[in-house]
Amino acid sequence: MNIKTRSGLLLALLLLVNTTLKAAGDYTSQAAIEKTVMLGSDTNQLRFYPSTLSFETGKLYKLVIKNPSPQKHYFSASEFSRSIFTRKVQVMSQQNAVIAEVKGNIHELEVYPGGTTEWWFVALKTLTHSALHCSIAGHREAGMRARISIK
Repeated sequence: MNIKTRSGLLLALLLLVNTTLKAAGDYTSQAAIEKTVMLGSDTNQLRFYPSTLSFETGKLYKLVIKNPSPQKHYFSASEFSRSIFTRKVQVMSQQNAVIAEVKGNIHELEVYPGGTTEWWFVALKTLTHSALHCSIAGHREAGMRARISIK
């Protein structure tokens, strides 16, 4: 194989690797992994369902936070919020229309009775068993707490 052919193959290989790496890191073209968490329940139990959430670094997530209970709840997870990049948070109406969009650092989300919030984020760094709780007085003590991890 001559130098010209070798150079051409090397250039093609470098372009392929560069394009592949850019695609892997381009979160705008990455399909979001959807996970759902329920705050309380329609029977008014003070719980998070599921009680453990896990994510992986470098992946785009859409966390759907639903509150089927008759009272408001909070999704409070400060350490978790410092370990991710929030792309956006959308507050949805009961007819599933976007009624608000928030960007920036989010440490706590309030979800009204019957409400849904979508949190779009990329997990940036590992996190082992971070605390998640509802900050309304008495809710954490009654069992409204969970764990979040990022691998």
